[in-house]
Amino acid sequence: MAHYFVGVNKDASLIRGADTLGTSSNFNLGGDEVLEVGKTFQAASTSVGTIQRFVLQFPVTRISKSMADGSITSDAKYYLNLYDAGSFELTRDNNNISVNVVSQSWTEGDGKLSDDPHIREGVSWRYRTGETGSLEWFSGSEAKWGATYYTGSGYSASFSFSKTGSDARIDITDIVHTFVSGSVPNEGLVVRRSTTIEDSTQNYGILKFFSSDSHTIFKPTIEAVWDDAVWATGSLGPLDLDELGKIEAYMTSLRPQYRKGTVSKIRVHGRERYPARTFGTSSAYLTTQYFPSASSFYSIKDAKTNHTIIPFGSGSKLSCDSTGNFFKLRTEGLEPERYYDISFKVVSGSGINETIQFLDNKISFKVVE
Repeated sequence: MAHYFVGVNKDASLIRGADTLGTSSNFNLGGDEVLEVGKTFQAASTSVGTIQRFVLQFPVTRISKSMADGSITSDAKYYLNLYDAGSFELTRDNNNISVNVVSQSWTEGDGKLSDDPHIREGVSWRYRTGETGSLEWFSGSEAKWGATYYTGSGYSASFSFSKTGSDARIDITDIVHTFVSGSVPNEGLVVRRSTTIEDSTQNYGILKFFSSDSHTIFKPTIEAVWDDAVWATGSLGPLDLDELGKIEAYMTSLRPQYRKGTVSKIRVHGRERYPARTFGTSSAYLTTQYFPSASSFYSIKDAKTNHTIIPFGSGSKLSCDSTGNFFKLRTEGLEPERYYDISFKVVSGSGINETIQFLDNKISFKVVE
């Protein structure tokens, strides 16, 4: 499997109150189930508006070790995955968010927006570790509340979203390489709107994403994607792609359940659903044929939510050896105690002659601790 997921270590929203120096700028939200980024403005009540950002940090050393031992290839792409939790009042224009590398350490805390009274220990818009320590966000001698961060190549990324809000899959490949190189310490990422939007006197709404404290499967992750397909058919013959609609896929090595953190080779075989009747000493159903190279893919979905975890694409190509097709199932990024469905996609031809066949036999497995 050429998808590797790393879960978030810690995260928290940072909110600047409408009065800039108000007490809400000191609230800690490290235990809240939602992360917010946005700019809201109510002209009748304030002249500055409210700004929402959030910080999050991942254990990048896991990626470094996997790159060092060859588990992840040097050409892998890296994505920050954030899952929509009910964004609202978004506008049609200026629909982008920025991601930057944080330059100072911070403490997550366990406060929530619903707390009364609010918790003031842990990271906030003004403080890195809470009111008690009085460690404010500073760049040199200048206060930079809302997280200090680097800018420029290797330190930033961006993402455009729709008016209705959506999940975010942000290419942070350059940022991951910056962390892995050790050129800056891993203090995490800050997700924000642009300075122009944050300084404006206009309402741009709030993007909401599930946090590490969410009781769902939609927690933030970094996803590594690369093409690990190998191809050697030996003496096997190809499937007849002129009869693509009559082909079915089955797996001979898939077990009912797998432990989290394991890697398994899953054998995939294709055959005609109704082979022509012939006279021989063995069944035609036992003949192994291979799916076409570079155009046969697998996908994995959460069985309950139907959420796609591994999409069809360059990171999910089927491999082949002299025994038949296969792919590597890596369960590290799959939530335990849940069931997952596997399906396949086969593409034949190109242009107006292209044919696509989806093979979904509701083949499932479970991941356990």
